[in-house]
Amino acid sequence: MTELVDTHAHLDFPQFQKDLDQVLERARKVGIAAVLNAGADELSSRRSVELSRKYPWISASVGIHPHSAVKANNNWIEKLEKLAAQDTVLAIGETGLDYYRNLSPKEIQEKVFREHIRLACRVNKPVIIHSRMAHSETLQVLQEEDLPYPAGVMHCFSGDRSWAESFLELGFYISLAGPLTYPKSHDLRDLLKYIPANRLLLETDAPYLSPQAFRSRRNEPSYIKLTYERAALALGQDFEELARQVYLNAVRLFSDAFVDRA
Repeated sequence: MTELVDTHAHLDFPQFQKDLDQVLERARKVGIAAVLNAGADELSSRRSVELSRKYPWISASVGIHPHSAVKANNNWIEKLEKLAAQDTVLAIGETGLDYYRNLSPKEIQEKVFREHIRLACRVNKPVIIHSRMAHSETLQVLQEEDLPYPAGVMHCFSGDRSWAESFLELGFYISLAGPLTYPKSHDLRDLLKYIPANRLLLETDAPYLSPQAFRSRRNEPSYIKLTYERAALALGQDFEELARQVYLNAVRLFSDAFVDRA
């Protein structure tokens, strides 16, 4: 069976509380070899680490989503740094800027974002970036800060070719999700052609952004196969070949531990 990876999910969220074991079983049945569970706040980050301890094929990242930036307490960065020292934590984030909903003041979002980048440099782990309606501001912050190597990933990317090229120049990978399968997502599928093969990642962002066939339902890792299939079709590429490339890209970004623990 072709080995697939889901490079961004939130399996610790309440939507999976009642049936996580069944969700994980379905993921394994379709060939999911590894999942990175992304922290979204302090509690979520701790739960992500707990999941990574319980399931060897799940790794964790730790971070505070821009929506929750305003809730970060005085010593949040020290707590995240302690979590980040654990060997199952492979990245910092998700972090970034979200000016679509503005659930946290912009100045606080930026301050928390910069602290995440500096933490990523200290612990030598890539950063997972959320950027919505804020690509210009996100790029400016990234250009002003030192970045880890490899830099990280633009998670669930929704920008155009020009923005993608700007983030690629800084060393970032570009990750696409379920919207790639939506009938009207022509621009997103066209973008695939301009992302270097060795810098492409795919994700679910579960429980959000289900692919078209499950669009009104909770998303889960097993559904990512549909995103792989649509990406391969858009690229005119063999499914297995694409899956292998994304697998290797994830290992290059997150380290061998992403799959070797499985």
